[in-house]
Amino acid sequence: MIYADASFLVSLCLSDVNSPKAVATMKRCAMPIALTSIQKHELRNALRLVVCRTRNEPSPVTVTEATGALARCDAIITSGEFIEHPLPWSQAMNEAERIGALYTMTLGVRGMDLLNVAAAVAIGAKTFLTFDTRQRAVAKACGLIVGP
Repeated sequence: MIYADASFLVSLCLSDVNSPKAVATMKRCAMPIALTSIQKHELRNALRLVVCRTRNEPSPVTVTEATGALARCDAIITSGEFIEHPLPWSQAMNEAERIGALYTMTLGVRGMDLLNVAAAVAIGAKTFLTFDTRQRAVAKACGLIVGP
């Protein structure tokens, strides 16, 4: 099973510097990506948040672009490239605490990053896709195959 964090998923839905790598990775994936409620929420919120965060940049993401990205996100979900997967919340929270106790002081991992890695472990994922360096480090430390 494959788990992808928001940094990877956003790059699939909204054009950014990592988009070509994300698209190429999806083409190589032999199986769909699991999509839990936490991923879906974080992805959709990140697509909205980028409008605010880029407001003062030379090329801001517009509301129209973000709305289009949300529609692409929904299309990817319905296409079968993602498979909605239930998240065992209690198990994921316990796993996040365990992983945090082991790695936060050395790797500087934030709570949501811990929760994503813990969710991947809790649903039995073997591969973790991310462009986030801290998440990459903790996922690797937890024995997940990390890409792209």
